[in-house]
Formats: sequence, C-alpha cells, structure tokens
Amino acid sequence: MEYENGKKRKARNRQQQQQTKPQFLSLRYLTICLCCFFVLLFFLSSNRISVRSDSLRPSLRVPALSVLSSMERSFHGRLIPPLRVEDRVQFPDHLLLILSTRIEKGVKKDVVCVYHGGRKEETTVLPSISSDELDEFGSMVRCPNAPLNYSSSVDVQFRGDLVKKKQSLRDEKVHDWSKVVYEAVIDADGDTVVVFVKGLTRRPHKESDPSNYKCQFETRSLEVLVTQAVAAAQEIVRCVLPESLKLTPEPFRVSVIHFDPRGLSTPALPSVARVYSSGSVEKKSKHELCVCTMLWNQAPFLREWIMYHSWLGVERWFIYDNNSDDDVEEEIRLLNSENYNVSRHVWPWIKTQEAGFSHCAVRAKDECKWVGFFDVDEFYYFPTHRSQGLPSKNALSSLVSNYTSWDMVGEIRTECRSFGPSGLTSVPSQGVTVGYTCRQANMERHKSIIRPELLTSSLLNEVHHFQMREGVGHVSLVESVAVLNHYKYQVWDTFKAKFERRVATYVVDWRENQNQGSKDRAPGLGTEAVEPVDWRRRFCEVWDTGLKDLVLSSFADQVTGYLPWQRQQQELQK
Repeated sequence: MEYENGKKRKARNRQQQQQTKPQFLSLRYLTICLCCFFVLLFFLSSNRISVRSDSLRPSLRVPALSVLSSMERSFHGRLIPPLRVEDRVQFPDHLLLILSTRIEKGVKKDVVCVYHGGRKEETTVLPSISSDELDEFGSMVRCPNAPLNYSSSVDVQFRGDLVKKKQSLRDEKVHDWSKVVYEAVIDADGDTVVVFVKGLTRRPHKESDPSNYKCQFETRSLEVLVTQAVAAAQEIVRCVLPESLKLTPEPFRVSVIHFDPRGLSTPALPSVARVYSSGSVEKKSKHELCVCTMLWNQAPFLREWIMYHSWLGVERWFIYDNNSDDDVEEEIRLLNSENYNVSRHVWPWIKTQEAGFSHCAVRAKDECKWVGFFDVDEFYYFPTHRSQGLPSKNALSSLVSNYTSWDMVGEIRTECRSFGPSGLTSVPSQGVTVGYTCRQANMERHKSIIRPELLTSSLLNEVHHFQMREGVGHVSLVESVAVLNHYKYQVWDTFKAKFERRVATYVVDWRENQNQGSKDRAPGLGTEAVEPVDWRRRFCEVWDTGLKDLVLSSFADQVTGYLPWQRQQQELQK
C-alpha cells in the first residue's frame, strides 16, 4: 500500500515539474525582450544615432567607438576585397581618394565617404560624388569636401556596412592639388618616363631647362632611385627610366625634385603617380589614323561624332573622361559592341587638357601613325569633294596617308568655322551636323592631326597644336580642301555648360572676371550663365548646309529618314 502511494506521489511531482518549466522559460524570454527594448529606447532618446543634412546630402552620425566595418562582401559570387585608401588629393570643390583595390562596376553606386572628427569624435557618412577605375592598379572615389570640424583624411566603405573606428589621423597625408605629381607614363621606347606635375612655376607654352629637374623613383621594397630629366615644359618632366625598373612587373611611384638656379634642391614633391613597365611589347601594324579627345558630359553627342568620323576613316579612339556623370562609359560600351574601337581613359585631373593630350600622344605613339586632337563638337568636312561629286568616305584617312611618306611634315592643321544656334531653342533630334546650319563668316583658329614620333621630347602643346622636332614643320589645309565645322554656340541649355568649367590649363573659367576679350569666351557674355534674349539668333552670318546635305544623303535611312545615331527614334520603331 505504501509502495503504491509512493509511486503516485512521484508521478504527481513529475507532472508539476513539467507544468512549471514552460512557465519559467516564458518568463525568462519575456525578461530578455524587455531588456532589449529598454536599451533601444536609451539609444534613441540619447541621440546616439541621428540623421543630419550637409549640403542636402543624407549622412549618418555614429560615435567614434563604433563596431568594426565588415571586411569584405561578394558580388555575383565573387568576393570583393575591402576598400583601401592609398592617397588623397584635395581639390577646391571635392576630395579625390585613390584606392589600391578595384571597385566592381555593379557596386560603384554603393560606395560612401566616411569623415572622422567632429566635436564629439563622431563619424559622418556622405554619399560619394562618383567612383571609377583609375588605372591597372586600383580605383578612385570622389568625395564631397569634409564638413566643418571634420578631417580631410576621409575613408570609404560600402553603403550599409558598419563604420570602422579611426585609430589616428596624424599619419595620413592629404595632398594639395596645387602641388603634387599626379600622373606618369613610360614612353613607347621604354627608356624614358613622362611625369605630370603641379607646383612647378613655369611659363605656359615655353620649354624649361631640364637640368633643373630630376625624377625620384620609389619601389614597393622602398628602394629609391634618382635620374636626370632630359626635357621639361609646362606640367611635364621627362626623365631617364632606371634600368632596374624597365622589366619589373610591380608598380612604382615617381616624383620630381627641383633645383633652383643656385643648385639647391627642394624635397621631392608629393606624388600619387604610380607606373609600371609592361616589358617588351609585340610590334603590331599601326592604325593609319586615330583620334584623341578630352570630354566632360558629352555622352549624348558622342555617337554622332564617332560614327561620322569613322566613316571618314578614323580607326581608333582615345576618350579621356574628365569626371563625366552622364553614363558615357555605357555609351562607349555600346559603340564597342558595334565594332568601333574606342577606349576610355579616366582622367580626374581638372584643368589639365594640355597634359592629357601629351599623355595621349605617348599612349598612341605605339598604335597610330597619325593622331587627331579635336573636340566632340567639331566635325571635318571636305567642300571640294562635295562640290565635285567625289566620295567623302575615308576622305580624312586618305588625306593624312598622303603625307605619311613626308618626313618633314609632322602636323596637318585645319581651320574652324564657328556655327551658332541657327534659330533653334532645343537640341536638334537629328544631331548637330543637321540641326545647326548658320555660322560666322570668318574662320577661327585651327585644330591639328599630328605624327606622335615627330613631336619634341617635351611634348609641348597649346591644345590646338603641338611643337615639332627641329626641322619638322606643319601643313595648313586651305578652306576649299578641308574645314572643321565647330558647333561652338549651340542651344542655350547645351552651351551654358561651358560656364561650369574649362578644361584647358591656361584658359580662365568663364565665371572669373578675367580676359573677357579672349577668343575662348563667347562675345557679349559676362561671367554668369544668363541666357541673352536673342541667343538663338546670334553668330549667324552665313547659312551653310554643306555638311547637313552630305550627312542626309550618306547616312539617312531611305525608308524612315532616321540617322544611325538617332537611337531613341529607332527603338520606338521596333
């Protein structure tokens, strides 16, 4: 009997324990949830996390003692290495960050700028202005200038990553754009390196004494080598390339040392210029005619320009992109998919058109017999071909090839006709060659096609033409043979972009009250982008439909009348 009663008591105790356990676990989970809720309320009420606005850009303010950033992420199954900032350059209106890692195209818009400092040692995050590939080694990110009380020693990360704590700002230098070595390229001969530098006070359009300069090379192993300059002009110093660096696959940094007339040297200028030797390159047959240009936000006009001049015989294109934000990279990709040989070179350096053209001349030397330097709003036209019924297809390449065997001719110059708005108030749908048909009577300036191997070693140029070696001259084409239709004064919405900035080094920006009588300015305009009431009727002295008639007869679809660069109209027809 007692045995049976004992079994019943044990059964009741076991049942009570099973009923009590869930209640205990429920009370435990409830306590944890309540604690988390009160912690969240504490952070919200103490403004530890807040949203603020700087220059209409959203930012996230986080305490300096924040958790670490995630080290890597993946894109389409590939791991993306962490973003590492190697150099920083301070421009007047933004900061340029040079990274030693590449940024995948699909995540470029996810890059944000991280600013350290503030009154409470906080960290502020702002969207980047743009990010892009810079060279073979890494990428670049353009960031807004640092907010008040924040350091210019800016970092970058991907949007959504937790902010990494900054240990120290003292060892991270920010280079001033007015005094820095910013680019370098090895010449096709492999014996010299061309270095581009800001901060050397020299006269424009004049060569300098190369004995006043030396180049300093620093390898990743911290080996330092110094060689003598052999040429110098404007922002360029050309130096002998050390033998030990001619075949190294590793990138190295190069700077410039300046000696004053007394022979005293200054410390090597700060440098962000990285370069490497590709070793011996297989010799290939050169293109007869290539073209190089520097542009900013010209994507809507690029297709017409490239298609038309390819028809005239241009085989290769070098596009120096000076901080465009109009998706010109996609336009170039589409052109290449249609078998146009176009390369895009990221050139983030503001007001350095002369240097960019010299850089392009070095790059093109190994690929091209002739290289034309003219803008996206300039179009070659052959009046004699039109008037005599001669075919204009390949006319430009045929013209330059006639001079290839002339060793004493290194440059072919063509004068420009400047066209006005021609009564239009909106961008012409058929392109500039068909839309703008009224111009000024007088010719204005010229542009050039050059032979890279016949340039002076200093690569001195004035945008419109280069300096040739001693004994080498140029040919100026007469107006009846060839002209450049320069669609300089377009409808106001297009033209006013010129007020934003000018790309040439020695041309004053239009917003500055200087050189208002210069030919680089539009007559009758001041320093503000205010449309004159009669803008559409200006610069119209001669009605000229020569190129328009040629384009319509040679390119227009016989059924629809559309031109091949009218992609939007063609897509609507499909």
